[in-house]
Amino acid sequence: MTISIWRYSHLLLALSSAIFIALAAITGTILAFEPISNQLKPYAVKEAGSLSLSKTIERLKSEYDEIIYFEIDKNDFVTASVVTKQGNSETFYINPFTSKKIGSVIEKAPIFKFATNLHRSLFLKSTGRAIVGFVSFLLFLIAVTGLVLIVKRQGGVNYFFSKTIKENFNQYYHVVIGKYAFIPIIIVTLSGVFLSLERFSLVPENKNSHVFNDTPTEKGFDTGILNTKLFKTLTLSEIVRVEFPFSDDIEDYYILKLHDKELLVNQYDGNIVSEKKDGIIAMATHWSLVLHTGQSSVLWSVILFLTCMSILFFIYSGFAMTLNRRKNSVKIKNKFSKDNAEYIILIGSETGSTFGFGKMLFNALIAQRKSVYVSELNSYSSYKNAKHLVVLTSTYGEGDSPINAKGFEKLLHTTSQKNLIKYSVVGFGSLAYKGFCKYAILVDSMLQAHQNYIPNLSLYKINNQSFLEYKTWVKSWSQANNLNIQIEEPPQQPASKKINFFKVVKRTKVNVDNSFLLELAPVKKHKFKSGDLLSIYPKNELVARQYSIAKTNRNILLSIKKHEFGICSNFLNELKVNDMISADIEQNKAFHFPKSSKEVIMVSNGTGIAPFLGMISDESLNHSKNYLFWGGRTNASYQMYSKLIDDAFFNKRLSGIYLSFSQGENQKKYVQNSLLEKEELISRVLKNNGVIMICGSVAMQKGVLKTLENISMSWLDKPLNMKQIKTDCY
Repeated sequence: MTISIWRYSHLLLALSSAIFIALAAITGTILAFEPISNQLKPYAVKEAGSLSLSKTIERLKSEYDEIIYFEIDKNDFVTASVVTKQGNSETFYINPFTSKKIGSVIEKAPIFKFATNLHRSLFLKSTGRAIVGFVSFLLFLIAVTGLVLIVKRQGGVNYFFSKTIKENFNQYYHVVIGKYAFIPIIIVTLSGVFLSLERFSLVPENKNSHVFNDTPTEKGFDTGILNTKLFKTLTLSEIVRVEFPFSDDIEDYYILKLHDKELLVNQYDGNIVSEKKDGIIAMATHWSLVLHTGQSSVLWSVILFLTCMSILFFIYSGFAMTLNRRKNSVKIKNKFSKDNAEYIILIGSETGSTFGFGKMLFNALIAQRKSVYVSELNSYSSYKNAKHLVVLTSTYGEGDSPINAKGFEKLLHTTSQKNLIKYSVVGFGSLAYKGFCKYAILVDSMLQAHQNYIPNLSLYKINNQSFLEYKTWVKSWSQANNLNIQIEEPPQQPASKKINFFKVVKRTKVNVDNSFLLELAPVKKHKFKSGDLLSIYPKNELVARQYSIAKTNRNILLSIKKHEFGICSNFLNELKVNDMISADIEQNKAFHFPKSSKEVIMVSNGTGIAPFLGMISDESLNHSKNYLFWGGRTNASYQMYSKLIDDAFFNKRLSGIYLSFSQGENQKKYVQNSLLEKEELISRVLKNNGVIMICGSVAMQKGVLKTLENISMSWLDKPLNMKQIKTDCY
C-alpha cells in the first residue's frame, strides 16, 4: 500500500470518530484513578494470600452464626457476607486472620458512576454500547495505520525506536509518544472491543458444564472437612470466591471459584463432586476486564491514565498538523494552460510547504512576462510548447515520494512529449535524515534517462527549506537561461510577541574582512546554548535576521559580517557599548553540541565560527576530543578569534585547529583542502560514530559534504552517514 492510502485512512478514521474517542479518553482518564483510589484503602491484609482455606473457614465459623460467602477481589480485599451472632445479615471487609470486620464495602463514587456510564454506553444503553465498541475498533485501526506511518517515517521496522527527527513540536511528540503508546492502545482497544462483543453475546459461549460423579453419602456432620487435603492446601491467593452450602442437604455443596476453574465440594467428606474448567472465552473475558479497567495493579492503572492522556494529545496534535498543512498549502492560479506555457513547474510536497517556493519562482517568471504553468507531480502530462521543466520536490521519511507524487514515475513512462525540454530538479529535505533528498535524486535520474529531457542544471539539494539556498539556486538557474529574475521571501510576522532586551557590553572594530564581534548581555535571565539563534528585527522590519549564538560567560557573542547594503549588519555595526537592542532567542537543538560523542569535528568559514567559539569555551567539553577547521581570507582575518581559540587549547577543550586562507601568501586554500589533508582523522571520527558540525556559507557546506562523502567512500567503503552530520548554514 502507498503512503497516501495509509495517511488518508489514518486521517479519515480520526475525523470520523474524534468526538467519541475524545469522550472515551476523557472518561478513561477519570476511571484510571478508581482502582488507584481503591487500592490506597487499608483493607488489603499483608500476606493474607498465604492463609489456607481451612483456617479461614474455621475462624469465620467461630466468629459468625452463618456464612453465606466470602470472596477476594482484585484489590486483595477479602469481603464476607455473614449472619452475625446478633442475627444481622451484613457484608463487609474482614481480616482473614481474625475474621474481624475492618471496613464497610466501598461504594462507587458519583464521579466514577457518571464516568463509567458515559464510557460504557454514552447514556444510550445498548445503542451506546454498540457505538462504543465500534469506536474502540476504529481506534484500533487508527493505531495500526499510525504504526505503519511511523515505520515509514523512521525508514523501516529496524529503525522504529531510533532517534526521531524533530521538525516541530506536534510532529515530534506525535511520533515519539506513538512509539511507546502503541501497545497499551492496542490492549485497551482490543479488550474494549471484546467486552462489547461479549456484552451482545457475539462471542462463543463457554460450553463447559458441571458433570456430577459423586456417589451420595449419608447426611452427616462436616466436622472433619476442614482437615481434608483440598481445604488445607488451597490458599486465598488461589481463590476468587467461596459459597457455603445453603442447607445441610447432601446436594448442597461448597462452591469454590478458583482463577481457572470452579469446584463443587461435598460438604461432609470434602470430595470434589464436579469440576468445571474455565474455557478460553472465560479467560479472555477476565483478562479483558482486568486490562481494560486497570484493576489489581496500580502500575497498570497509571499506564492506562497515561495512555488516555496520549490519545487526547494525538487528537490535538493530529488535527493541528492537518490544519497546519492546509495553512501551508499555497494556491497558485495559473494564467496559462499547460499546452501554452513555456515554463512548467511541477511540485512534490507532503505538507504543502514546497508550493511556497514554487509560487516564488512562478511570480518571478510572470513578472518577466513569461508563460508559466504550475502543477503537482501527480498531474504530469504532455506539454506542447514547453521548453523548460523545473521540479521542486521534497522527500517523505527516509526516501519515499511525497503524497502528491505517487503516480509521477508511471506517468513519466507512459506520457509522450513531442519536443525536447530542458529540466532542473531541486530537492528539499533535512540533513538529519539518512535519505536526504533521496526522492529528488530519483526524479533527476528518471528525467536523465528520458529521451525528451536534457539537463539544464545539475541536481540541487536544499536543507531545512533554506530560503537563502533556494535564492542561490534561482540565481544560478536564471543565469543559465539568460534571465534576470529575482525572488523575494514572503514577509513573516515575528515568531514571538515577547520582546527580550539585550545590552551591548563589548564589541570589536571591523576587521579586514568587514567582520566584527558583538557581545550582548540579556537584561533578564534566559536559558540558551551555543548553536541557538538570535532573531533580530532591525528598524521594526517584519522579517527577522538570525545569527548563530556563542554562549560565553552567560552572554551572547555574535560574529557579524558587515555588508554594504545589509540592513541588519549595518544596524548592529552602529551599536555602541551600553546600547540596548530587542531580539528573540530561538532554540536550535539540532545544532547543540553532542554530549555523548567522544570526538567532534567543527567545520566553518568566516563568521560561521561563532557557535563554535561558544562551544570550545564551555567547561563541560572536557569529555571529548574536539577539532576545529576554519577557513578565512587571510591570517589577519583569524586574529579576531585567536584569543578564544588559544584559551580553549590551554584549557584542553580543543585538540586541534586547522586553518585555511583563500588569499594566502603561498597558495589559495579552502577548508575542504584542510579536510582532505586530515583524511585519516576524518575517517576515524566517522568510523567511531563521532559527529561533524558545519556552520557557515551554503557554498562551503556543499563543498564540505562532497569532500566528506569522498573520504567516507575511500576510507570506510560506505556512503556518508548523514545522521553524524549537524549543519547550520546560510
